[in-house]
Amino acid sequence: MATVKVLNIAGNETGTIELNDAIFGIEPNQNAVHEVVVNYLANQRQGTQSAKTRGEVRGGGRKPFRQKGTGRHRQGSSTDPSQIGGGVVFAPKPRDYSYKVPKKVKRLALKSALSAKVQDNEIIVVDSFDFAEPKTKEMAAALKNLNAAKKALIVTAEKDENVVRTAANIPGVRTAIVGTMNVYEIVNHTSFIVTKEAVKKIEEVYL
Repeated sequence: MATVKVLNIAGNETGTIELNDAIFGIEPNQNAVHEVVVNYLANQRQGTQSAKTRGEVRGGGRKPFRQKGTGRHRQGSSTDPSQIGGGVVFAPKPRDYSYKVPKKVKRLALKSALSAKVQDNEIIVVDSFDFAEPKTKEMAAALKNLNAAKKALIVTAEKDENVVRTAANIPGVRTAIVGTMNVYEIVNHTSFIVTKEAVKKIEEVYL
């Protein structure tokens, strides 16, 4: 089992914690991570783009100009895609881009992402976020003390309004709870900051 230091928001070591190898110590499966990240991004797409085909644009019916003698190419309809104001060839239409990935692949991808953070020394375990008051400067100071990267994901066991509010206005910093964290967020942020309680909950849920 990997042993990681536990820090307080002042950046001082308060102890250590052992991380379960079944979750934080596997060989990362990059294929699973890639598949789940692509799936997440696809599911975020709105799919509302739309354009009109030649059958939907206004116009048509009358031949726009005579067949011969104009010096222009012959044309039978003003709705033709080659005409200004005409329809779009293979016009995009609203569609649903979402699809499902097997649960086993999702679980493997999450374990792989967490294990990669441990291997790359990008995981920071905090005993708790006890702020005197919910102010942005308190979180900014804590992140500086923890030597966190500019892009950081903060994970707590349960929703903590103080943590959410103090981190909301800091660019590059996101918050999540164990139940809502996802592979994309973990991979997309350099520092993975997690509380001791959250570590225990992750091991309970994903073991």
